Amino acid sequence: MISSEQLTQIDKVARKMPLSDAMVSQLRSSFPGIHFTYCMDDDVEEATPVLEGSAFNLYLIDSRNHCLSFTSDLAVASGVVVAEIDSMNDFESEE
Repeated sequence: MISSEQLTQIDKVARKMPLSDAMVSQLRSSFPGIHFTYCMDDDVEEATPVLEGSAFNLYLIDSRNHCLSFTSDLAVASGVVVAEIDSMNDFESEE
C-alpha cells in the first residue's frame, strides 16, 4: 500500500532532483518498502499515470500474485515508476 501522502512526497522529491538513477536511489532510501523504477515515458504502454508532470509521470505498480502490473489503486500499489517525458518526441512534424 502507498498512501496519497507518500505519493505527494515522492512527487516533490522527483521534482527537486534531476531525473536519473541517482534520484531513484534517493527515493529508495527515503521510502523503504516501496519499489522504484525509472524509465522513459514512451516505454510505458497501456497505463494511466497517477500523477502527470511536465518532465515526468508517476505510475503505480501492483506486485500481487507474483506478477507485476500497473494499477491506479493506492491500496494495492507496491511500487512507483518514474517515467521521464522526452520533450524531443512531443513536437509535431510540419508537412
